Amino acid sequence: MRLTDFIIPLMISFILIHGLVKGVDVFNEFLDGAKDGLMIGVKILPALVALMTCMGMFKASGALDVLTYAISPLSSAIGFPPECVPLALLRPLSGSGALVLFEGVLSEHGPDSFIGRVASVLMGSTETTFYTIAIYFGVTKVTRTRQCLAAAITADFAGFIASAITVRLFLGI
Repeated sequence: MRLTDFIIPLMISFILIHGLVKGVDVFNEFLDGAKDGLMIGVKILPALVALMTCMGMFKASGALDVLTYAISPLSSAIGFPPECVPLALLRPLSGSGALVLFEGVLSEHGPDSFIGRVASVLMGSTETTFYTIAIYFGVTKVTRTRQCLAAAITADFAGFIASAITVRLFLGI
């Protein structure tokens, strides 16, 4: 057995012993924390369901394909591979949906191709913007987001472009 096999049991033991030494009712504190966690889950569920429904409709309606076709000439002109456009469009909406597209890109073009490397850098340098905004603002009840969405989309766009530039600069492809 390795030391790493004991990390989690040691952490749990430390927390229990520390709580007992400090005179804390560890079980009730655990229950309170679990209750708070469930309440947060209940608060974010409507925003999450709405976001997933909209994303499913976006993909099922063919809008993703139409938008990809419309953007592909522009993406080619700036050096961004058209094969990564659907990934770039879906990444701000859904991490799991983007992961499915990412796997498709890697299996079709290979992880060591220019397209595969751009897709890999894109996945690591962008965020699921709409999901994050929906969850965080839903939990905190923020209604006036001001320039948050515009700034986040601008950052995502910069990540898309930078992924192609970075792969060309550092990997010489």
